[in-house]
Amino acid sequence: MGKIGIVGSGVAGLSAAVHLAAKGHNVTVFETNHEPGGKLHSFALGGYRFDAGPSLFTMPHLLDSVFEAAGKNPRKYYNYKRIDPGCHYFWEDGTRFHAHADKDAFAEAAAKTFNTSAAAVKKYFAQAFELYDITEEVFLKSSLHKMSTYTKLSTVKSMLQLYKARLFTTMHDVNATMFKDEKLIQLFDRYATYNGSDPYRAPGTLTVIPTLEYRWGTFLPEGGMHTITKALYQLAKDVGVRFHFDEKVESIQTKEGVATGILTAKGNYHFDKVVSNMDVVPTYSRLLKEHTPPKSYLKQERSSSALIFYWGMHRKFEELGLHNIFWSENYQEEFRQLFEERNIYHDPTVYVNITSKHEAADAPADAENWFVMVNAPYIAGQDWTQLREIARKAILEKLSRVLGIDLEPHIVAEEFLDPPRIESQTSSYLGSLYGTSSNSNMAAFFRHPNFSQSIKNLYFCGGSVHPGGGIPLCLLSGKLVSQLTG
Repeated sequence: MGKIGIVGSGVAGLSAAVHLAAKGHNVTVFETNHEPGGKLHSFALGGYRFDAGPSLFTMPHLLDSVFEAAGKNPRKYYNYKRIDPGCHYFWEDGTRFHAHADKDAFAEAAAKTFNTSAAAVKKYFAQAFELYDITEEVFLKSSLHKMSTYTKLSTVKSMLQLYKARLFTTMHDVNATMFKDEKLIQLFDRYATYNGSDPYRAPGTLTVIPTLEYRWGTFLPEGGMHTITKALYQLAKDVGVRFHFDEKVESIQTKEGVATGILTAKGNYHFDKVVSNMDVVPTYSRLLKEHTPPKSYLKQERSSSALIFYWGMHRKFEELGLHNIFWSENYQEEFRQLFEERNIYHDPTVYVNITSKHEAADAPADAENWFVMVNAPYIAGQDWTQLREIARKAILEKLSRVLGIDLEPHIVAEEFLDPPRIESQTSSYLGSLYGTSSNSNMAAFFRHPNFSQSIKNLYFCGGSVHPGGGIPLCLLSGKLVSQLTG
């Protein structure tokens, strides 16, 4: 077994570290920040605790599998609970829908709220689940960039059914074919945002995404989302992974086309193999300056970003749950503004996450911690101070209007995260959350592979490479690296 150095300790980097160490490799992780987690960290503000990044936990079996690969019991490291209803939806006309995580309960409730039948919704879920089963082996569990993937019997079986993958129609068009009710179409269109894409341009293949919630459910780790980072970090240490915090990597060392080590301000470290959990663009531009980057990957359209306000609210709102969505009245224009104008629409869809609904310690008594997010464009020369102020005003007006209360006087603590901060804090190129968007029918095939095609012994994991962003895919990304390195 060899010595492996990993740049970055995001979810994918931690997953890769554990899988590699479990195989007997000597693993060292280098992290610029003083703690692990990348986007998945937390902070305290005025008596309130906030998860700073990802707020949705699905497919807990994938997280459990990282512990099981190391021979550990995941319940010794973290626990979680199922959340139902999974999400609360609010429209301007007063329509409210509490989406049960159970698919059948969702279907029955949808039939009472929208112009649809329970049978139509169940058919939609059945097709989504089938699509997941068809694509899982090829798109999630294998490298799309290795010829050996396409010689496996399981891959051949999946490829023979790819005509069902809806590659050549848009996600919105699929949803509009399945349903007549504009609100229900909007509800299912929003799943494109789970990988930072536009449902009016992204392929119908993305209708697979609801599978994550309606086959397995929506969950919350005890202690909040940051518990995932803490559990993976403790696991990594328990299996012998070493960490160097506050140690910024200056370059990935190579010799004659082979990765040989990592250079930091504190030393030059030799490794047999190197893994970058940093966004692939800055990996090339900062750490591999002497090498020509693969332009076909780097010029792809970036995914959307986010503008987040963290508000300590000095009261409770009984009508809200853990996950809440307040809809824009013109969803298509919101995405046009996002991806064509690089702007935040004046009537944005607003997501509000409140962990204190289930974790009382996250807020003082009779108070709530609000994580308030709108989709934002990646960095493209905008005046972010002005854009942030305009968006904040629009968000407050929308939430106050729908909830029937002036919200601003109840905000007693506040912080924000915008694309420039996301880029500076996590090295996410242009502040995009998921690397590249999926706004083309072949986007999944064009993501950067988990290995370098020009530098031997160099590998990549994380949201900017295959299979994509979000906690489940990042966990799989780390596992794929461990399989590729041997």
